[in-house]
Amino acid sequence: MATPPPHRGLRHLALRVTDLKKSRAFYERLFGMKVVWEPDPDNVYFSSGCDNLALHQISQAELADYHQRRSQFLDHVGVIMENPAAVDELYALVVGEAAELEATIVKPPKQHRDGSYSFYVADPDGNVVQVLYEPTISPLEFTRKT
Repeated sequence: MATPPPHRGLRHLALRVTDLKKSRAFYERLFGMKVVWEPDPDNVYFSSGCDNLALHQISQAELADYHQRRSQFLDHVGVIMENPAAVDELYALVVGEAAELEATIVKPPKQHRDGSYSFYVADPDGNVVQVLYEPTISPLEFTRKT
C-alpha cells in the first residue's frame, strides 16, 4: 500500500440540522463562528479562521425520519481552547445562554487523566461538542501561507 500524501488536518465538518436558524445561533454565539458563505436559505458555511463548519437544513420530506432516530454514529466533535481558563469562561457563557440557545450541558468541566480539561454541550439537534483544552494541540498556532 502506498503512503498517503500529508494532509492539513480534519478542519471541515458538515452537519445536517433540523432548524437552521437555531443551530446557526448556537454556533455563532457560543463559538464565534463567522459566516463565509450562505448560498441559499438552507445552507450556511462558517469559519473560525482555521477551520470550516457547514450547516445544512434537513428537508421537510426527511425531517420525520430524523425525529424517529434514538442515537447517532457521531459521538462528538471538539473545539480546542487555548487554556483551561478559556474552557471555564465558555462554560459560564453556555450556562448563561443555554435556555435561549437550546443548548444542553452533557458533562460539566472535568480534568482528565491525560492533562486535558473539558466539558460537553449539545446543540439544538443533540450533536455533542467537546470544549477542550488539550496540552499537546492547544498551544499549536496555524498560519496561512502566502
